[in-house]
Amino acid sequence: MTAPMTTPDFEPTLALPPAPAPALRERVQAAIDSKTKPLGALGRLEALALQLALIQGSDAPRLVQPQLVVFAADHGLAAQGVSAYPAEVTPQMVLNFLAGGAAVSVLARQHGLVLTVADCGVAAEFEPHPLLVRLKVDGAERGSADASRGPAMSRTQCETAIAQGRRLVAALPGNALLLGEMGIGNTSAAALLMARLTGEPIEVCTGRGTGLDDAGLARKCAVLQRALDANAAAIASASALAPLAALASLGGLEIATMVGAVQQAAAQRRVVVVDGFITTAAVAVAAALQPAILASCVFSHRSQELGHRRWLQQLGVQPLLDLDLRLGEGSGAALAWPLLESACRILGEMASFESAGVSRSSA
Repeated sequence: MTAPMTTPDFEPTLALPPAPAPALRERVQAAIDSKTKPLGALGRLEALALQLALIQGSDAPRLVQPQLVVFAADHGLAAQGVSAYPAEVTPQMVLNFLAGGAAVSVLARQHGLVLTVADCGVAAEFEPHPLLVRLKVDGAERGSADASRGPAMSRTQCETAIAQGRRLVAALPGNALLLGEMGIGNTSAAALLMARLTGEPIEVCTGRGTGLDDAGLARKCAVLQRALDANAAAIASASALAPLAALASLGGLEIATMVGAVQQAAAQRRVVVVDGFITTAAVAVAAALQPAILASCVFSHRSQELGHRRWLQQLGVQPLLDLDLRLGEGSGAALAWPLLESACRILGEMASFESAGVSRSSA
């Protein structure tokens, strides 16, 4: 008999705030329409302002103490040659984040974002650092197992990672969470989750990641198909909790921790700024459990990774930017951040026709 996916002390979901009242949407939209501009002239910035208001349940949304968290972990699947880079790059990049030399470090400084690095299962031990939080999971301190041979995580390890993501966000100040990640092999984990959650062929979900050539991409697809086959029975037996079964079998520890972080952020009315393909995987798992979570998420950009465009379309969301990025780290989320600030300022500070004494269109 198959064991249940959850243990008695673990809840797969968190209670979310009630849906915003229609009256709030109507008031905010009326305020946007009354600004000194042609109707709809600020395009998607207007839709973003409305979304932020609805997330916070306020006519005057404000963004306070934004937190950018880079969730890092290693993947046993990397031993199968699914990345152009060796696994030791994960701990090396963590040190780069802590030293302030990575792209996301630069962008976080530029935009006033507080950067935290969460060690969810990196195959190294780090000296204590003010920016570093240790969230390793018992039995998976050096990362997830090789999913091409069986489950990447046990049920307990997956649930522990989710719980730790919730606790991390609950302890952070502010009302906005920007998602970043690092882990050699994690585009493979994301592609596996996309294939399982959407039913798309693995070839449609799998991209070049860190820059694989054609032969490397073909090898990656073959490895990922083996992983899907190796875990198919365990996932299928989980029925209603299949998203969590897929996460445990195919995902990474950083993705599982992000799932909990997204759940906690949505439960606290925080704005969640989603980065690229891997962070989308975490949001997709959370949304498969609770579709309303998507309302709290602003998708920062469409990455170059092959499956990302299609996955965003299937989720029914539109990203803010399309800059051909494929770096990860939270770089796209940081680049999009000023747009969220601008949307709040337009709603809160831009004059209306009445207050400015400007005549409306006669059309």
